[in-house]
Amino acid sequence: MRALTKILAGAAAAILLSASAQAQVTMKASHQFPGGKGDVRDDMVQMIAKEAKAANVGLEIQVYPGASLFKPNDQWNAMVNGQLDITLFPLDYASGKVPLFSATLMPGLIRSQERAKRINSSPFMKDIRAEIEKRGVIVLSDAWFAGGMAGNKGCIVLPKDLKGLKFRAAGPTFAAMWEAAGASIVSPPSNEIYNAFQSGVVNATDTSLGTFASTRLYEVTDCLTAPGDNALWFMYEPVLMSKKSFDKLNKAQQDVVIAAGKKAQAYYEGKAEAVNKEAIKAFEDHKVKVVTLSDADYQAWLDLAKTSSYARFAKDVPNGQKLIDEALAVK
Repeated sequence: MRALTKILAGAAAAILLSASAQAQVTMKASHQFPGGKGDVRDDMVQMIAKEAKAANVGLEIQVYPGASLFKPNDQWNAMVNGQLDITLFPLDYASGKVPLFSATLMPGLIRSQERAKRINSSPFMKDIRAEIEKRGVIVLSDAWFAGGMAGNKGCIVLPKDLKGLKFRAAGPTFAAMWEAAGASIVSPPSNEIYNAFQSGVVNATDTSLGTFASTRLYEVTDCLTAPGDNALWFMYEPVLMSKKSFDKLNKAQQDVVIAAGKKAQAYYEGKAEAVNKEAIKAFEDHKVKVVTLSDADYQAWLDLAKTSSYARFAKDVPNGQKLIDEALAVK
């Protein structure tokens, strides 16, 4: 009888173990930013992975930073197809496939970190999220990253400062404005900018402050135009999840992922200004000149954007003007 009891207990334990193993889901998160070097975007994704593990709901998220799993521009298709589960992704990188996404990297639409928070609950962002979801991807964390311009041929403050420069542009809307100011455009992804400076492929760039610091661009530039009160450059870089991957999770796992995404967003929003200051300090510590745009400088760029970036977007993208108006309506 005892032997039978042991056999039955062993069988029950095996069934439980088997059920537990079946409940365990492992997912992959990819992004292009440096891992373990203080880039807040890696911190956000790592936080979601840690929250998922700590919740003990049978979900593990493996994080692959530094473009070690997918190349930056390949991540969107991988998400849509369900090959990639989670990414922190500069949405404008997918604007070749969804031109409307260029609205998330548009000169002068955001202007400040505080306004970025307000725009997240606006009709503008409701429309953007609807377009993301239409393509089988959901937003876990909203995140707007301030940025600027830097080069090794002097400071970029007014449009005339761009004449003759080989400029790395993050996306088509900014490229249109830089080109209108007299620059020639090249567009390597952000993880390749450092090498592009070293090889002479570019002598000026725009990117987020986080990328300026984490990719050590202070080593290859001599002047940074930082956001200040008049940030020309803001980029939407949300944490995204494939809907196919999300639908594979049970309710408890889905709830954990959604809560972790909100926590990561709150973490970033609380730290955004400090991240910006840390990046600027890194440039100053390396004896790179740091400047900001005055109201008049900002207006000069905005006037140029209206006749280049905004005009092209309104012409080429259905409802483009509506999106611009919705963003500018946020006070």
